[in-house]
Amino acid sequence: MQIVTDSGADLSIAQRDGLPIHFAPLRITINGTTYHEENVLDTADFYRIMTESNDYPTTSQASAGDFAKIYQRLAAKGEKILSIHISSGLSGTLNSAKVGAAMVPEADITFWDSKTLSAAQGWQVQAAAIAAKKGWPLDKILERLALIRKQVSGMFTLKEIRYLVHGGRVSHLKGLMAQVLNIKPVIGVDVDSGKYDTVGQAVTFKRAVAQIVDLNAERFGTEKLRAQIVHGFSPDGIELLKQKAMEKLDCFFEETVPVAPVLGAHTGPSLTGLIAGPMSLFADLL
Repeated sequence: MQIVTDSGADLSIAQRDGLPIHFAPLRITINGTTYHEENVLDTADFYRIMTESNDYPTTSQASAGDFAKIYQRLAAKGEKILSIHISSGLSGTLNSAKVGAAMVPEADITFWDSKTLSAAQGWQVQAAAIAAKKGWPLDKILERLALIRKQVSGMFTLKEIRYLVHGGRVSHLKGLMAQVLNIKPVIGVDVDSGKYDTVGQAVTFKRAVAQIVDLNAERFGTEKLRAQIVHGFSPDGIELLKQKAMEKLDCFFEETVPVAPVLGAHTGPSLTGLIAGPMSLFADLL
């Protein structure tokens, strides 16, 4: 079985190395240039350009044709396909994948809505790929994905919210009030709707980071956690979040990863987030 996903899934090179994972390209345009699979934009370069530019980046999901090409190539090899995508509550990518699948009727494809994004989506992709490599049947893989989707938490905060406002993720009125009051939101993804959900707020970035840790401590207590810090370009945020997490949570930290440009375009370089979930969910997959 082969796993197909999209650029909304953040995984380190080590996390995806040797696994049957195929990424459909999401496109990003900034300063008049569009980047995609043939014209790749390095993550560090993207956040540098974003910081220096007055232009807001725009993104577009992978096309049905992009997915059809991947499905056709894998189907020609007789492979079954599990297609796992960024939350349908935040993107039309899953629907695009289904339209692409209709162009390849010979392909045996199962679709999965991750109901999340970034490394939380990446963990589902990685788990499915490892399980498939181990020979797990599809129903067992989906059963585990359902548990991961339900039990893994993803939260982030930012120093500035203008990118969220511009992208329509926060209303202009709420965004203006937050900027005037200097409020830093703590944002998660609702497990049922798959949409952004404001789960907290603070008057400083430092307090918002601490709140992320406190909310995870309330949820997980002393349970051993798998954790991964994600960020735009925020070295101070990474250091602060890891320090706070180590004080209150029992974590096994995966390698810190930058948020993909197609996600960072809507949040900006200051994003700092924590993905966390019970280590027991992954004990037989890592």
